[in-house]
Amino acid sequence: MSERRVRVRFAPSPTGPLHIGGVRTALYNYLFARQHGGDFVFRIEDTDSSRFVPGAEEYILEAFAWLGITFDEGVSFGGEHGPYRQSERREIYKEYVKQLLDSGKAYIAFDTPQELEAKRAETPNFQYDARTRLQMRNSLTLSPEEVEALIASGQQYVVRFLIEPHQEVHVHDLIRGEVVISTDVLDDKVLYKSADELPTYHLANIVDDHLMEISHVIRGEEWLPSAPLHVLLYEAFGWEETMPSFAHLPLLLKPEGNGKLSKRDGDRLGFPVFPLEWHDPKTGEVSSGYREKGYLPEAVINFLALLGWNPGNDQELMTLQEMVQLFDLSRCSKAGARFDYKKMIWFNHEYILQKDDSEIAAQFQPILKEHGIDEPLERVEQVVTLMKGRINFVYELWEQASYFFLPPTTFDEKSLKKWWKDDAPTYVAELCDFIEKSPVFEGAALEPLVMDWIASKEWGVGKVMNAFRVTLVGAAVGPHIFALTDFLGKEETLRRARHALEVLKDVKEG
Repeated sequence: MSERRVRVRFAPSPTGPLHIGGVRTALYNYLFARQHGGDFVFRIEDTDSSRFVPGAEEYILEAFAWLGITFDEGVSFGGEHGPYRQSERREIYKEYVKQLLDSGKAYIAFDTPQELEAKRAETPNFQYDARTRLQMRNSLTLSPEEVEALIASGQQYVVRFLIEPHQEVHVHDLIRGEVVISTDVLDDKVLYKSADELPTYHLANIVDDHLMEISHVIRGEEWLPSAPLHVLLYEAFGWEETMPSFAHLPLLLKPEGNGKLSKRDGDRLGFPVFPLEWHDPKTGEVSSGYREKGYLPEAVINFLALLGWNPGNDQELMTLQEMVQLFDLSRCSKAGARFDYKKMIWFNHEYILQKDDSEIAAQFQPILKEHGIDEPLERVEQVVTLMKGRINFVYELWEQASYFFLPPTTFDEKSLKKWWKDDAPTYVAELCDFIEKSPVFEGAALEPLVMDWIASKEWGVGKVMNAFRVTLVGAAVGPHIFALTDFLGKEETLRRARHALEVLKDVKEG
């Protein structure tokens, strides 16, 4: 018998933006599929029509396009196992509901929400199961004629799975090992609702995974409690031979304290929990996204890959292809992974350093234009070369390097206090005269001439050059001073310095 082809899926519900935890789940599925030369399927699980949010599906697809996670088939990609949107598969599900009813593996229940609520009030820790089902209004307690009459009258009903008590369910998990659950703790889950003629997640998920030939179900730890039911459903249909292997990933934990990562953590600590900015169509609330916050997709992917998985070496920076080669589910942790958002910032810095300067310059140029500056890309690239080692995000270049493009209009008080002593105007004025008369201006040639000139004056290099820097930048910060003068050019350098002398002539030593 030939080995089964690896086929995995990511199946979000279009109920809002894609959480960063969902991105990690999709990434691990992607890595697993690519490593094994398998298929990655994108399915939309939209059986709960009451929670549908317009634009959510498009948002999810755009997020994966930005992140560089690609699918082989599914919604918007096509394939031989469609349709891939569950709301378009209702006739398929009805066949399997009938099969479960005909085989006695499921039953019809007519209990109204009010009746169920009354039962919960009457019975502590009420659960619809073998102990209580015969007290309820369902096809196990009603005659076939009564059931038919209720359905014919338009009475709404659900189909529940019949859980046999006192049995052990074995879930073979590739990360957690053997998980054994007693059926006594399971309730008779609703599999189908006549109200919208759609199955619940539990039935649709199993039928789709079977028909789409999914070989491995890699999902978050929060789905582990539903795994025993899914195993029982596979057995009820006689599909044991095609049951997928399960792997339940560790939770993403708060950066600090206990519990799983939530949007509130991001709002409180100032980091996004969604890949893209999300505009809630119902409330109008805008939630931040990694793309709009200036994170590079490669940095986001690299950071997420290491949340719950260890590549087996000390390597932290990895391309997607390197991750594919190294990925191994057996090296995934059972324990939750703490979401260290500061580490994410570090990854972004490292990936900015790896980027070609021209690419960063192209991203910085629109920011310059927002501030009314229209510089050629080549000039912008010169600034990036000098400054990108100082930033974590491209947008920080404006704060860090605006003085390359605009002369200072204010001067930093701390820098003035430290470097603008009583003799500073003399240093700067004479240095301007020296530079103006110099036969060369290019930094590599000018610098030794200036150093020799300062030595001949018996002035301190730090005192002279930091005072000069303050006149050009507005503060004692920035790159090598002669790299800055090369960028500004002789005319602008002297104009700035002499203008600052005028502005600062009334500043006394601090």
